[in-house]
Amino acid sequence: MNVVHLRYAVEVEKTGSISQAAENLYMAQPNLSKAIKELENNLGIIIFKRTSKGVAATKKGKEFLSYARGLLDQLDQIEEMYQKEKKDKISFGICTPRASYITHAFTQFISNIDEERGIDIDFKETGTIDAINNVIDGEEEVAIIRYPIIHEDYFSGLIQNKGIECESIFEFEYMVLMSQQHPMAQKSVLSLNDLSDYIEIIHGDTTMPYLSVKENLRENGSLEEGRREIYVYERGSQFDILCNVTTSYMWASPVPQNLLERNRLVQKGCKEADRKYRDAVIYHKNMKDSRLLKAFLAEVQNTIREMQGK
Repeated sequence: MNVVHLRYAVEVEKTGSISQAAENLYMAQPNLSKAIKELENNLGIIIFKRTSKGVAATKKGKEFLSYARGLLDQLDQIEEMYQKEKKDKISFGICTPRASYITHAFTQFISNIDEERGIDIDFKETGTIDAINNVIDGEEEVAIIRYPIIHEDYFSGLIQNKGIECESIFEFEYMVLMSQQHPMAQKSVLSLNDLSDYIEIIHGDTTMPYLSVKENLRENGSLEEGRREIYVYERGSQFDILCNVTTSYMWASPVPQNLLERNRLVQKGCKEADRKYRDAVIYHKNMKDSRLLKAFLAEVQNTIREMQGK
């Protein structure tokens, strides 16, 4: 049963005229008559009978229309309730990789939201495959995905023909993050050999569908086994360890300067770790003109420009 047909039938009962109901519904009279006939055939009853004054509901028709009005009233109440909630509340959901610059941009984005309105915000750090699936399945509206540029064709294929837009936002090489007191903190550019005697901090719950920086280096024979490593499972731990264990380091995407200063850290390039990565934003096409999405991406680009000194 088509809800639209229920509205047609209720309008016909209200006006007592097929032609007047068609005019009120901005449709042709033959199309309305056909829709009412289809509804009657589906129900197996005659809803309206013709009279000298137009049309009137039959006994069975009155019974049906009573239920139809009640159902339509409930549907209108539900729609009104959620439309009001949508109007009064700012809703936004996004998945991202673990990246301090994205978190910084998201914080700036949130700080500019109208505080007088309700807020329903989802910010989830997860792997690229999970992020893509979340957007395709509608669980999240937006995601930032990360992948090595040499694997671009593979990741483009995952979202092709899925009604998903994809825009590149940042290309970078991983940096080495360490305390200002680290023995290697004064070197401008590091080598892998410079790091061989120190403790590496690694995200232990990574779900990325590609090799990490460390695994890429090990795959290429640039990194020996038997190194000292600490696995962490949440963001706060990594900065605490880097600050307080001055012989530790970790690989990270570029970090904004204010975060480095706040945590007494420095970041260094490494000449052997020259693989390029891309962060790209993906979203459903119906989000293309979203004011919230544009505001968030503007903050991301502002943060990137700050890191690049522009």
